[in-house]
Amino acid sequence: MRLLLVDDEEELTEPLQRLLINQGYAVDIATNGQTGWQLVQTHTYDLLILDWVMPMMSGVELCRSLRQKGDHTPVLFLSAKDTLDERVEGLDSGADDYLVKPFELKELLARIRALLRRTSLLPDEAQILVFANLELDITNQVLFRDRQSIPLSEKECQLLAYFMQHPNQLLTHDQIQTHIWHEEIPVSNTLVAQIRLLRRKIDQDSQNSLINTVYGKGYRFG
Repeated sequence: MRLLLVDDEEELTEPLQRLLINQGYAVDIATNGQTGWQLVQTHTYDLLILDWVMPMMSGVELCRSLRQKGDHTPVLFLSAKDTLDERVEGLDSGADDYLVKPFELKELLARIRALLRRTSLLPDEAQILVFANLELDITNQVLFRDRQSIPLSEKECQLLAYFMQHPNQLLTHDQIQTHIWHEEIPVSNTLVAQIRLLRRKIDQDSQNSLINTVYGKGYRFG
């Protein structure tokens, strides 16, 4: 597995590179967004680990540019930005996961394994789920609403698929988090941020959301 780590904190990137190499990964590093962008144009990576604030090109700009060109390489953000709105912005740029600095190395390694595992388990043939006027192409991470295509991040696709497979059922916070993140417990507000992003895409101008909050318990889809 080949990873790209893009972060301008050299006191972080060099130890992380050594750690990841010791874990069996091939790791390239870049200390600014522009160099990182050049590397993803010329190499194939299994996972990108991006800082948010960097010179020349931010991690958010890099991630958005990647998604705009149709590249679905998993992206994990490492950032000191930890408000809900900042998490939403990071995930909305196309990132698949978000880890707040400072972080535990064990958690970072667990999240890397989870992203790589989910990528390796993607099916070769298309899987389609249908609910009302929504049609979800799981393989290609694309949602069709009234025949209009809406690209989804990997987490948004997994979350919507889980809802569509359990319509009108109460899904608790623990059930959703276990299904999406497995044994890696997400940081605070991550699920709320993902729900907000998904609602924005599937509800559009509708006054009634398909994802209904059951306060203190979880969510119901339908």
